[in-house]
Amino acid sequence: MKKFELIAPCHFGMEAVLKREIIDLGYDITEVADGRVTFFGDEEALCRANIFLRTAERILIKIGSFHAETFEELFQGTKSLPWEEYIPVNGKFWVAKAASVKSKLFSPSDIQSIMKKAMVDRLKSVYNVNWFAEDGDSFPVRVFLMKDEVTVGLDSTGESLHKRGYRKLTAKAPIAENLAAAMIMLTPWNKDRILVDPFCGSGTIPIEAAMMAANMAPGMNRSFTAESWGHIIGKRNWYDALDEANEMVDLSMETDIQGYDIDDKMVTIARENAKLAGVDHMIHFQRRGVEQLSSPRKYGFLITNPPYGERLEDKSAMPALYRTIGERFKSLDSWSMYLITAYEQAEKDIGRKADKNRKIYNGMMKTYYYQFLGPKPPKRN
Repeated sequence: MKKFELIAPCHFGMEAVLKREIIDLGYDITEVADGRVTFFGDEEALCRANIFLRTAERILIKIGSFHAETFEELFQGTKSLPWEEYIPVNGKFWVAKAASVKSKLFSPSDIQSIMKKAMVDRLKSVYNVNWFAEDGDSFPVRVFLMKDEVTVGLDSTGESLHKRGYRKLTAKAPIAENLAAAMIMLTPWNKDRILVDPFCGSGTIPIEAAMMAANMAPGMNRSFTAESWGHIIGKRNWYDALDEANEMVDLSMETDIQGYDIDDKMVTIARENAKLAGVDHMIHFQRRGVEQLSSPRKYGFLITNPPYGERLEDKSAMPALYRTIGERFKSLDSWSMYLITAYEQAEKDIGRKADKNRKIYNGMMKTYYYQFLGPKPPKRN
């Protein structure tokens, strides 16, 4: 079975969560860098990582790395990589994304263009052809430049892993599914405890929680680019990983997961998304404003993504909204609250300093994950 070094990109600030996931799957970490985790694995590992990892963006096969400060060095470094081991003569190949940080080469379009030329040059000499039809399977390439070190990966995933397949309808500013999963995984919540999202929007946080409670792999209902790469990954590996995922699912347990939104339309959308995910029976969605938030239950969890006030017309409403969040949280006996926001005055208006605060980049937006910790429940006999 082929061995690979695999790269799993993630949201900046979530590397530790992804590292733990990969170790729990049984693989050895080789590097943790800003926004990605690298690990060793075989064909089975590539399939399992795509299907089971909740917080990764995608899974790349590392083709190689080299130093480049000039476009000539980038060309020669790219040309020296063994592309023929991966891309067949009719393969469709391109540099889908180039990212550069603190490097002399910084223009993504130039990097992409020069690397494509170098790949063509290499494959021309190997396959003894002057032109490629590129009418076969897709082989998208991604490249990271960090301080002039170039890391090149072949994208086995295709559409980002946050696209689980259940979210057909969304809110205006939906939180990515893998970020929602990471938020939950940064808490001690488990399926025996109540979880409420008072700003549920299209239902992502409650749905991700329900999928975790049901032990449902996030990638079991979608497809991946590498499924057609029979010369690299045997089909049997995909079937085995999917069988493993199906055997683990348990939809029978009772949960108390709730999602509220002030907008009737969003509640309808959230219910439809939960149905598509197969967990609608595990979540209670309801039209309710945050000012109505209350519960007699103890040791619960608020995990939420409230409005940030990014639009000018919404900014003036933020202090009152966050004061209300603070008041309602204070009324919940022994609860914990985990809240992600880009609103800078969140702690001040909530009326309490967070016990923990983690900086997370949601795309290019800097957000803070505020963690207000309640007491631990007493141990059961």
